[in-house]
Amino acid sequence: MIDVADRRDAPAAAEAEAPKVSFRGITKLYASRDGRGRTLALDSFDLDIAPGEIVSIVGPTGCGKSTALNVLAGFEQPSQGRVTVDGAPIEAPGADRGVVFQQPSLFPWLSVFANVVLGAKCRGVARQDYEQQALRLLDEVGLKGFESHFPYQLSGGMQQRVQIARALLNQPDILLMDEPFGALDYQTRLLMQKLLLRLWAHFRPTIVFITHDVGEALFISDRVIAMTKRPGRVKLDVRVHADKPRDYEFLSSSEFKELERELIVAVQSEVEAPEDRLTQNAEEAK
Repeated sequence: MIDVADRRDAPAAAEAEAPKVSFRGITKLYASRDGRGRTLALDSFDLDIAPGEIVSIVGPTGCGKSTALNVLAGFEQPSQGRVTVDGAPIEAPGADRGVVFQQPSLFPWLSVFANVVLGAKCRGVARQDYEQQALRLLDEVGLKGFESHFPYQLSGGMQQRVQIARALLNQPDILLMDEPFGALDYQTRLLMQKLLLRLWAHFRPTIVFITHDVGEALFISDRVIAMTKRPGRVKLDVRVHADKPRDYEFLSSSEFKELERELIVAVQSEVEAPEDRLTQNAEEAK
């Protein structure tokens, strides 16, 4: 079995400074709808993320990837343990954490520009304080000239660019992305991955990225975390040493191929793990 201890050098750089994000002993239990049972989604989940790091989380379906993201976003509270940002515990959503979902959460009756600035308007920010920044962001994500379009007039990739621009307008310290490119075709996903790296180079947020695609995780990330089958724990933590931003040649490099194989083996071993382990975990959660 591959274990996090097999790559002890992986988190070394992240440990060189105080973490931006810290998960400590996170356990998350969900009650069933009938109230007769509980699901243990996360169990003793520990992870540190350094300022400005891009960390992707991969793992089997239902392993708790999105649960971990939701706890960091402040959408949910852990059953045990705590998550901190700059040492302060997370108690609720905040403007320091921008969220990009898998499906673009755009308002169809609002223009591209109006969707991007909606959060700023709701917070009472004056138009002169956000207008130019919003236009610059739309230019950065390749949507200059589409400010007056409506979401239905845009492709899926363009709609995701609107969602990313909206998240960045708040200048968050942390950008949380839950499979944001999962519904896109392969070519568009590659373009969006390169766009994300360009935006990271410009704004330097800390990024936590959820994906099922090991190759995508390796292409964009400083570190990739593989999780166990539910209940989710850290199984493998690997560092990607290639400099960012990366080009497509990295996809054929020896580093990419070695890490891709290692991560696929780690994830697949969890997918194929005996189901009796899930039964045991369910009994322990009661």
